[in-house]
Amino acid sequence: MRSSSNPAFRNLPAGQGGYATFDRGSGMAGGTAALADRAEVGIGRADAGQRPITVDDIVMKTAITAGAAIVAGGLTAWSGLYVLALPAFIVGLVVSLIIIFKQSSNPALVLTYSVAEGLALGGITGALEQYGTSYSGSQVGTLAGIGFQAVVGTFGVFFGMLVVYKTGAVKVTPRLTKMVIGAMFGVIGLMLINFVVSFFTTGGIGIRSGGPLAIIFSLVVIGIAAFTLLLDFDMADRAIRAGAPARFSWYIAFGMMTTLVWLYLEILRLLSYFRQQ
Repeated sequence: MRSSSNPAFRNLPAGQGGYATFDRGSGMAGGTAALADRAEVGIGRADAGQRPITVDDIVMKTAITAGAAIVAGGLTAWSGLYVLALPAFIVGLVVSLIIIFKQSSNPALVLTYSVAEGLALGGITGALEQYGTSYSGSQVGTLAGIGFQAVVGTFGVFFGMLVVYKTGAVKVTPRLTKMVIGAMFGVIGLMLINFVVSFFTTGGIGIRSGGPLAIIFSLVVIGIAAFTLLLDFDMADRAIRAGAPARFSWYIAFGMMTTLVWLYLEILRLLSYFRQQ
């Protein structure tokens, strides 16, 4: 079975089925390939009396969760309650672990996670807006500032990778999945090394110092996060083909949100580096 680099999409119950997919008409799957995908998909099928999941379900739930995070983040940044960032991150982490280990599709938990992450990201973004400087050295407004740029960048990458997935420009294969997961472990390892070295040397190994190496590293991480979105789209596609129950769309939306949060943070970090120039 092809797994995902996103922990929210791992260890799912086995199942099979055949319903409309994200890539219908894209040439990515069909005939023997589609049958093979159904045989290896790792998501349970809807029981009798349950409505199977559709593309609309996934789109709607993802839009709701992302919208909740954006509203919470915007209110936090606007109100100046930046102190909420740390406790909100802790709440988001705890809720995410509950969702992942219980494989819960509870909309209340998923929305709680989204709101918590929105508060956390809004606090961080607001602090950068308030105390950071623009490229010319003066403070910037919200609409022209780093928060707006990071949101535009995040959704730009999201929709760009969605187009890449739908057109089949890059196909999600077991080899690609292993490469993305390996790259993810690689950057996490470098972050840990940098964290440890920073206790002995200012700036650590330089991957988070704001210099040229840090910029390159952030671009690499953004690239890995972008490819993780491809794996997330593929897992959502598999859920549709497997005929998973409609409520499972909340779980898929949660998985995509975890990737979007990671992507937003890294884009925000990259933009902050340019403010230091």
